[in-house]
Amino acid sequence: MPLYKGMAAGAQGKLGIFRESTEVIGFGRYVALRYEVPMRVLPLCLLSFAAAPAHADVFTFETPSENVQCSVGLEAGASDILCTIIEIDGPSPYPRPANCVEDWGHDFGMTDRGVVTMYCQPLDRSRDGFDRAEYGVTGEFGGFTCTSSTSGLECRNEDGHGFFLSRSVQRVF
Repeated sequence: MPLYKGMAAGAQGKLGIFRESTEVIGFGRYVALRYEVPMRVLPLCLLSFAAAPAHADVFTFETPSENVQCSVGLEAGASDILCTIIEIDGPSPYPRPANCVEDWGHDFGMTDRGVVTMYCQPLDRSRDGFDRAEYGVTGEFGGFTCTSSTSGLECRNEDGHGFFLSRSVQRVF
């Protein structure tokens, strides 16, 4: 069961068709659109939604030190998480691949099932607007459970795979 779970109603859209609401889960919140469709526009809406691709809800959080930042994507039947550790002092859990010419050891990702993937990509140091995952708090996000502590951030998926990230230790399990 998520740490926080609730629905707060928001403002009505211009045409009375869309109502914005915020569902609070895990450490953060994400905005979802609720559809209140008058019967006269229902056939038109159904036609336009039938061809539309599925969309994921994405929200972000960071540790109080702001050294670990994560993005979580939730969609029907699947979820994924990507966490970036900005400053690292310890060794990477895996050696740098020979073909990796970008930053290594900063980005850790996984889906709700399966093993952790480390990414070779430029370090993004300019992200802002993250919700705070206070120390001592555990949050559930789709298929993940993440715990923020003074020693670091640990995230696990439904299979028990995951990672622990801190400035001095990055561990994959």
